[in-house]
Amino acid sequence: MSELEYQSADFIDRLRDAFDEMVLYKDLKKSNFISSFKLPSFMRDWVIKRFQDEDGEIDTDGASEFIKQFIPKKEEWKSILNRVVNFHETVKFLGKISVNINIKNQLVTFRLPDFGLEFKETIIPREVWDECCDELLKSEENWGIIEIGYYMPEDEKDPGKIKLVSYQDFCPYEVSLEDYKSANEDFSLTEWVDIILSAVDYNPEGYESFEQKLTMIQRLLPFVEKRVNLMELAPPGTGKSYLFGQISRYGWLVSGKVTRSKLIYDLTTKKEGVVAFRDYVALDEIREAEYMKDAEIQSALQAIMENGKYRAPDNHEVNVDAGIIFLGNISSDKQNEYVNMCVELPKPFHQPQFLDRIHGFIKGWDLPRMKDDMKAQGWALNSEYFATIMHELRDDASYRVIVDKLIVMPPDSDTRDTEAIKKICTAFLKLLFPKVRKPSDISRSDFWNYCLKPAMDMRAIVRIQMGFSDEKLQGKTVPDFDVEELDEE
Repeated sequence: MSELEYQSADFIDRLRDAFDEMVLYKDLKKSNFISSFKLPSFMRDWVIKRFQDEDGEIDTDGASEFIKQFIPKKEEWKSILNRVVNFHETVKFLGKISVNINIKNQLVTFRLPDFGLEFKETIIPREVWDECCDELLKSEENWGIIEIGYYMPEDEKDPGKIKLVSYQDFCPYEVSLEDYKSANEDFSLTEWVDIILSAVDYNPEGYESFEQKLTMIQRLLPFVEKRVNLMELAPPGTGKSYLFGQISRYGWLVSGKVTRSKLIYDLTTKKEGVVAFRDYVALDEIREAEYMKDAEIQSALQAIMENGKYRAPDNHEVNVDAGIIFLGNISSDKQNEYVNMCVELPKPFHQPQFLDRIHGFIKGWDLPRMKDDMKAQGWALNSEYFATIMHELRDDASYRVIVDKLIVMPPDSDTRDTEAIKKICTAFLKLLFPKVRKPSDISRSDFWNYCLKPAMDMRAIVRIQMGFSDEKLQGKTVPDFDVEELDEE
């Protein structure tokens, strides 16, 4: 594989030394054979790495055969059922699975959402459940190596079912957050930003400026910090849906219709919705979203964005760590924070109390439209590894402690402004300077330029839009935060 101009031999060596097996060669323009299988990025990178040599060349025949054998398409499901039911074979494949525990009869069942196999058609034998329950209970929906077989009916009243034979969580390596933080010390900020972009499948060379790259990275804030609520309005084709829908198995993208029971809480089954189990929920195409007209969904989202809790009509409390992201396309004359950008959006975005709970705004029109030269090309971090790192960073509270020590708040600061800016600032610190362990590990100028000021700018746009929804709020700006001068430690 020829060396790229923007990746020097020294940079590649340092990248490989720092991340070892987590590095692979990405060329999304040439690996179209994999895109035809419609794999999410984290699965794609795992397959590529498995069939890629030290020089980055892929055994395309081997990779294709592996995908065909172990990652079945929907149209192959009946063939799999035939093998399991009529020929009593066991079949192993990579896929998504969720489980259900029946309180009345203690039966545990599973669901394969990609193939339409429902709980009522399945069973997990007790010995299998005892073996793999910890892995299956990690999340509401898990990716893993699933092996299924047939449960023979004992009599006419006992229906046959698909049984789970074995399960292994999809995580082919262990992640060390401390090693990741230490690796950051080996790279400059500009190099680190390029590493982040290529890890999420973008080519750093496709951006016109460093500022464009930093705008792109704003989309990752909810990946690393709990309950960061954002809005991005942009022209179509800037890659919003791809980033939120394909990069991380810990997030969820709503593109089209969604019900309150699926999103928040199902009153009938007493089951919590996806907001309770994901790192973020991105609501795409909000301008056309009919569900945003549902008063119950509006109320639930507002409560969740405020304090991470929603109390259902049956008094059940749903606790949420997910960030809520609103994505939408707007006309070119509205792509300006100093005009009312929300005029084309559903009613909630015309209400200041709803907008106030959105922490920051991303100016998507500052990003280039997706083209072939925007697709990752070069040595990069495995997307699955990087997504897992971001997921792990959400539980690291040390960065917020540093932010609290570094930020000087003016008196009488609005609580929502303060919390919004601190949340976003903490997320920037995690993404751009993960090596920071104490306040003195980052310069005052770096903290101001790349963490605090961008956070204030993103919140300021929300404030401007609130002014369009309520004349009383016009002219109200975010507080003038400053950075604490610290003694040398």
